[in-house]
Amino acid sequence: MSLDLAVENARIVDGTGAPWFRGAVGVADGRIDRIVREPDPDLEAGNRIDADGSVLAPGFIDAHSHSDLELFSDPTLAPKTRQGITTEILGQDGFSMAPLYGETAPFREYLSGLAGRLDGEWSWESMGEYLEAIEESGLAPDVATLVGHGTVRYDVLGMDDRAPDEGELEEMASLVREGLEAGAVGFSTGLVYTPQVHADTEEVSRLAGELAPYGRPFVAHIRSEGRWIWEAMDEFVDIGADLGVPLHVSHFKLTGAAQQGKADRLLGHVESARERGVDITADQYPYTAGSSMLTSLLPPWVPSSDFEALRETLSDPDQREEIRRDIEEWRIVGWENVAGKTGWDAVELTNLASVAFAEEEGRSIEAVATDRGERPVDVLCEAILAEEGEAAMIAHGLAEDDVREIMGSDRVAVGTDGLFGARPHPRVYGTFPRVLSRYVREDDLLGLEEAVFKMTALPARAMGLESKGLIRPGLDADLVVFDPAVVDDRATFEEPATHPLGIEHVFVDGEAVVRDGEVTSALPGSAIRA
Repeated sequence: MSLDLAVENARIVDGTGAPWFRGAVGVADGRIDRIVREPDPDLEAGNRIDADGSVLAPGFIDAHSHSDLELFSDPTLAPKTRQGITTEILGQDGFSMAPLYGETAPFREYLSGLAGRLDGEWSWESMGEYLEAIEESGLAPDVATLVGHGTVRYDVLGMDDRAPDEGELEEMASLVREGLEAGAVGFSTGLVYTPQVHADTEEVSRLAGELAPYGRPFVAHIRSEGRWIWEAMDEFVDIGADLGVPLHVSHFKLTGAAQQGKADRLLGHVESARERGVDITADQYPYTAGSSMLTSLLPPWVPSSDFEALRETLSDPDQREEIRRDIEEWRIVGWENVAGKTGWDAVELTNLASVAFAEEEGRSIEAVATDRGERPVDVLCEAILAEEGEAAMIAHGLAEDDVREIMGSDRVAVGTDGLFGARPHPRVYGTFPRVLSRYVREDDLLGLEEAVFKMTALPARAMGLESKGLIRPGLDADLVVFDPAVVDDRATFEEPATHPLGIEHVFVDGEAVVRDGEVTSALPGSAIRA
């Protein structure tokens, strides 16, 4: 039988963690058809690629993506596919793009700082309709989505700071079930973000319990990654133990000086949980800085989804003083106070477009405040107002030694957690090449096969993607060819929108979405339904 694609003369790293071997892979009808070790395999194929000794690996899986709306404006998702990413996991941090019913404009405004804006019509309400809209639009990689806690809470309670009654809780649970029935691969929460910051453990557990019949993962940005991280981990693990559902911790890290140097203790939590019988994994980005909406720096009592209410609050000097005190004096127990734990000097302003702040792009809040003769809290509030809620920030608060120790764990996958925008975090363009260049080739922290496992088979297993993550006959022909001696992330905090080197070819279902390091016009991707 003639094949559609043959990749020959490759060092095959199959995703299992086993040593590489020389061989060739043949593809037919979007699936891996055969794997041969012969030096001259003589495979008949319409498209033959000589890897010339480069590595052939399964396509990389971005375990934590925020491409939910970006894929409509850039269906090639070039910043991702040029890293070798062939599958994206959307709906992170409790923010899925569906199900959303009724008046959703305020929530969509609120999400713009995280997911950007949709170019075109928001044509869906249900999860099924969202997945159909993705496929109708066309895209290069495959995508799967989680159903988000914040989204279903908004559907029922809006942004209210209160517990749901039993009827409202059941309505929220039914929306989670609806999303899972439509094909969502799991359920996510972001317990530092409004509105799910207002949820108690009982609510979180009730909604996560909808996963039990499906065996799909509960994915969480836990309540704290800094001051209260140990209590947050205990809450999350206890929910998993009680419900018997798989757990996955988003962007696994320790933030703030008080917790730096405790990565061994954090990894110990994971091992202890697994010894209790809890199926828990995590993902990580290989940087010492995080990124999120600028509004995420505000205390949870500040209205976020209604911009006029937000404007009124931030414009009130008395309210602004309360915001300052909550941040600088740590008055709210349990709140993930990002600016408080990192300091104003470690928070950079990004994605700025207004006349008032465009020239402050990439500068710290403290530096801007000093130059303007203002308080940092005033710069924060004025930037949010000038950018109408769409500004983002980069917060430097991790220790490189902790990043390295966590990366050494075979329980921790790789994810970009990248927000798109005019000046994104460099992880949008550089996450996977950075692991391969810095931590494999240069520092020898990971073996090549171990790193590929963390990018492929591990996230595939965690998210239940049974046809991905390995080079095996019958599985999806998602493949990446890269030169391990050349691969390099070139994205920096100063020039973040820079594509990597050394990622030569990327295939989704056997079609080239990157050839010779450049994106093609092919859009073979689909919306995965669990």
